[in-house]
Amino acid sequence: MTVRINLLPHREQKRAARQRQFLILAGLVLVFGVVVALAGHTFISAKIDNQEGRNSFLKAEIAKLDKQIAEINTLKEKTQALLERKKVVESLQADRSLVVHLLDQLVRRLPDGVYLKSIERKGNDVKLVGYAQSNARVASLMRNLDDSPWLESPVLIETKAVMVNNLRVSEFTLEVKLSSPKNDEGKDNPAEKSISQPLRDKKA
Repeated sequence: MTVRINLLPHREQKRAARQRQFLILAGLVLVFGVVVALAGHTFISAKIDNQEGRNSFLKAEIAKLDKQIAEINTLKEKTQALLERKKVVESLQADRSLVVHLLDQLVRRLPDGVYLKSIERKGNDVKLVGYAQSNARVASLMRNLDDSPWLESPVLIETKAVMVNNLRVSEFTLEVKLSSPKNDEGKDNPAEKSISQPLRDKKA
């Protein structure tokens, strides 16, 4: 029978075994930490790349929207300019129409014995200067103008006696307002065309 006796110090062996275990565990922890760090870095990098891609997409879409907004603003400016031109054209057309009606009504409403020397218009205000054989004919002119659908509110500014071609006449200045027809019968009709003649006959 053989008896073996271990002469090595058992404490040192246990200490060495514990150190090997610690180193192994430390190595495993280190490897695990490195793996976790790499995984985290990869995940975060993927998230950053994804967010950067989204940011780039949003920037591109914002640039498209800015371009569309600029085009819309340009169209609005062009539309506004066209509307202003349209208003100017309509105003000129309306103004030309008013001038035609003004001259037409003055011809139709002018009694016999009344002659106009000048016509001055500022907006809707019309200033008439002329000669009349008498003040009664001036009054007749004012009534005729007041009855016109295109003229209203005649006001006598001045009347005075003057000599024209060795004849004593009344020089008058009056103002009247040019307006739209007072009713739907603004257009001339046979009854209106003959209105001047009766008034002339009354004040002959």
